[in-house]
Amino acid sequence: MPSNKLVPVHYLKLIKVFELDGFVQARREGDHIIMTKPGIKRPLVIKSSPHKVPVTHIRTNLFTAGMTRDRYFELLKKVG
Repeated sequence: MPSNKLVPVHYLKLIKVFELDGFVQARREGDHIIMTKPGIKRPLVIKSSPHKVPVTHIRTNLFTAGMTRDRYFELLKKVG
């Protein structure tokens, strides 16, 4: 049975999830990857250190992106 519980994921996997949703990497500042998408007012910020992104940061980025949990898990399955 697939789990719908948010757990920490590797930052590269999280970047791929948001890229599948139409975000692009706008720039990188130190260990922060900044992602943007037309129509989204605020950029997403994903830290590459530590390698596993905490659940609180995933949740914040989902809210900022306007992405539902169901959409997140759908894209996460595609990323593998």
